[in-house]
Amino acid sequence: MERHPLIALANSRDVKQAKGFRVAAAGLSGESLDKLYREEVANAPRRKEAGKKYFASHPKLPTARRNGKDPEHLAIALLAASQASAAGEGGLGGLELPEGGSLTLLDYQVPVAPAAADKSLGDADPNKGVGKVDLLGQLSDGRLAVVVVKFVPPSATRGGTGDTPLRALLEGLALVAMLDANREDIAEEVLAVTGREVSKEAPAVIVLAGSRYWEICRKREAQKGAGWIRELERIGREVPEVTGVEILYLGIDVEGDPGWEYGDAGPEITGSAVLEPAWEARAGKLKPKPKSRPKANDENAIIEADLSRPLRNYGIRESYEPGDRIDHPTLGMGVVQAIAGVGKISVLFDEKKSLLVHERP
Repeated sequence: MERHPLIALANSRDVKQAKGFRVAAAGLSGESLDKLYREEVANAPRRKEAGKKYFASHPKLPTARRNGKDPEHLAIALLAASQASAAGEGGLGGLELPEGGSLTLLDYQVPVAPAAADKSLGDADPNKGVGKVDLLGQLSDGRLAVVVVKFVPPSATRGGTGDTPLRALLEGLALVAMLDANREDIAEEVLAVTGREVSKEAPAVIVLAGSRYWEICRKREAQKGAGWIRELERIGREVPEVTGVEILYLGIDVEGDPGWEYGDAGPEITGSAVLEPAWEARAGKLKPKPKSRPKANDENAIIEADLSRPLRNYGIRESYEPGDRIDHPTLGMGVVQAIAGVGKISVLFDEKKSLLVHERP
């Protein structure tokens, strides 16, 4: 049995498929996710018991762009800008949320497991599959927020393999459950490091992605795109009712490509960074498909005679177009309906269509 069912679900094939995660989302409900959430809380790693801290030291900051590291580098740049503002050195300050309130960033790549996974233990390892929090933040009402960061540059034409919004949500929900299980320990550490009091309410999960990431997700299939938005919005309404965990889907608009530069202090935001809704209101409403119109080469469509053209005697060396009237020595008068291939035309005689040849040398 999986110790971390939300993580296992996030890594399942259907959830990771660009064309399949909509169906996977439709099969989830607030009640089913609450059950998995409670299992994650019960099996959460205990970092303090292992003598480990959540606000751990970070390795050397990156000084250049690296393949696949854009989300992490954006998180570092956002945190640096937030900390600079808190120190009175400009920066972003608290990021304003689209629907009110703000998000203050506390740390990036926050470890949750006390140790790396031990492959020899298999599924019995409590640290198996447990990742780090991309960005740990705090909402203006004191709740902690697990921020899952996704980013593709503005020039990108496709997203990462398996990198679906549903997977990001489930990963974030699993990490929220683990912090929820250790709420007192992490609240104590947040107070010691930042001086900020933490609310006793459950943390929130925020799926924060660059504008281009959301655009690419929606362009895969228009109708199904609206479908997955509808399902994620539904999950976002149902989960808080049973778990108390608020879910936010946000976009972030940064200036430039990618939107940050590298200095001695690591990635730095070059312009502004604005939080916005991941998609516009009613984006999840499926639009009715337009009624199909008969095509010119539809076998049931009738092309009327073009009376501005003269009636012509049929000949295999002549060239005809749809709408032409022809006089056939055997079949009588007909109207050309379509070009039916190289050197062939479809002609309607009374109520019967016949295939004739034309443009023969």
